[in-house]
Amino acid sequence: MAHAAQIKIPATYMRGGTSKGVFFRLQDLPESCQVPGTARDRLFMRVIGSPDPYAAQIDGMGGATSSTSKCVILSKSSQPDHDVDYLYGQVSIDKAFVDWSGNCGNLSTGAGAFALHAGLVDPARIPKNGVCVVRIWQANIQKTIIAHVPVSNGQVQETGDFELDGVTFPAAEIVLEFLDPSDDGEEGGSMFPTGNLVDDLDVPGVGTFKATMITAGIPTVFVNAEEIGYKGTELREDINGNPEALARFEAIRVAGALRMGLIKHADEALTRQHTPKVAFVTKAQDYKASSGKTVQGGEVDLLVRALSMGKLHHAMMGTCAVAIGTAAAIPGTLVNLAAGGGARTAVRFGHPSGTLRVGAEAAQVNGEWTVTKAIMSRSARILMEGWVRVPGDAV
Repeated sequence: MAHAAQIKIPATYMRGGTSKGVFFRLQDLPESCQVPGTARDRLFMRVIGSPDPYAAQIDGMGGATSSTSKCVILSKSSQPDHDVDYLYGQVSIDKAFVDWSGNCGNLSTGAGAFALHAGLVDPARIPKNGVCVVRIWQANIQKTIIAHVPVSNGQVQETGDFELDGVTFPAAEIVLEFLDPSDDGEEGGSMFPTGNLVDDLDVPGVGTFKATMITAGIPTVFVNAEEIGYKGTELREDINGNPEALARFEAIRVAGALRMGLIKHADEALTRQHTPKVAFVTKAQDYKASSGKTVQGGEVDLLVRALSMGKLHHAMMGTCAVAIGTAAAIPGTLVNLAAGGGARTAVRFGHPSGTLRVGAEAAQVNGEWTVTKAIMSRSARILMEGWVRVPGDAV
């Protein structure tokens, strides 16, 4: 019996922040995959190695975590005053599903660097030495991201001494600005979809908890660690091996998605696994990070743990960091209260791998809170480039 031969597609494997993904130029994809739909989803699942009942993604480029099961498409921008359009797909590990409902803040860093590597930015805008400002249109959520990418001899400067907790080796710093992040562009609603800074969230079969539900960077449900039985110092192994704990977090996520209007029925959550995120917060305290080093309570303003695609994240999702910085800037949210309350323009929070600082500019206009900008630093590096191969019947 004859089988379809493998085909090869130009691709770049990149780290962006604390995530990794396979990056494509839109023009390099097979014609059937240059538009949204089943063909594109099938291709990306096969590239990553999903769905995999073994949850290992051995037969693909994925790394069997939500942080490494990702694909990105970039193209010259269709939007005025932007350089590139950036589209992100979160590939489910064990299910036949690609979630396009949100952004990846970590890979936004990679998008800025890849735009230069891939020749998608006007050469006249790239300095020989200095910083190139890459204007990114985030197509999933219809938002603008500005990446300040260091350039040396006309090429992206990837090596450097910027250290990012959750990434082993230092690299060059890339500053990201998330403009007007307080609306996801899809739902068209308020930054606080319920109209409140804090709600009582009823989670069937689990309980009722205080919750801040916010759409900034990515829709996120924040709860207090103590209310759900945690200290806020937990690492991945404390939660991810406990099916009952993960089921409780999923129940919280579904309840939050319903209250935020992201879904109309609970069963719709199965087709929206990427959003909303669930995070739990507590006041600053000492804890041991996953690297073994001790994070002192005096180094941070609060502690945050967040789940992505049903598992506790090893560090912090970039988009969730935007939500943290935004919520921290607004007096009265659970995040702000955990950080000590009051007005603030930046916070440094502790996560399982260490600490991260994020800033946000918030203001109240006509009784509504808005955020004009959130800022944080990440890094990016090409790990491999060439072609990714998939069986011909995958597209």
